[in-house]
Amino acid sequence: MLSLEQELKSNAYPGRGIVIGRSADGKQAVTAYFIMGRSSNSRNRIFVTEGEGIRTQAFDPAKLEDPSLVIYAPVRVLGNKTIVTNGDQTDTIYEGMDRQLTFEQSLRSREFEPDGPNYTPRISGIMHIEGGNYNYAMSILKSNNGDPSTCIRNTFAYENPKAGEGRFIHTYMHDGNPLPSFRGEPKEVAIDRDIDAFTEMIWNSLNEENKVSLFVRYIDIETGKYETRIVNKNH
Repeated sequence: MLSLEQELKSNAYPGRGIVIGRSADGKQAVTAYFIMGRSSNSRNRIFVTEGEGIRTQAFDPAKLEDPSLVIYAPVRVLGNKTIVTNGDQTDTIYEGMDRQLTFEQSLRSREFEPDGPNYTPRISGIMHIEGGNYNYAMSILKSNNGDPSTCIRNTFAYENPKAGEGRFIHTYMHDGNPLPSFRGEPKEVAIDRDIDAFTEMIWNSLNEENKVSLFVRYIDIETGKYETRIVNKNH
């Protein structure tokens, strides 16, 4: 199992990242989502609460250049399902699953972002909690090593995840021009039992210059009640 702290500290630009897993005491379903930015448009953002989820918002509306790939709802809740993504495919998954499509089927209509030459992957997660049972899945839609004529679709499903274990997927392997897409399976990382300690560790491990916002949620697997933390660099 990898140290999430070391993974983040050793990568100046993982881009956007999703962590999903189970707390060390086994009682909580855990997710974290962070955004980073290199451009002023990407950095000019904050997370705000919207319903049971969150959305991104321009910190200074006067400086907002192009909202298309930076303003979206990363987290939405549909009944006993929590959807976490790095773009407006949150809505695609929400609407698809509302029509009885699966997570994977809902994403068939989408591919990587149209931001060549990076062709940023779309990463998504779904958490399902029902009757004291918990499972989750993660997806990545990416170009074929920067060739946009092919979309590679990977879905990873985790049934009855073990206490203290999670998976971490992010958009870029590291900083670069163009930015290289994430490769391989989501990384196995340790999950703290305490939401505040976990939030603080992630935020402090992200590159100081590039980090923008962080969302963390712990959901009680028995009751469905949740606690949320939001940290914004701009405030």
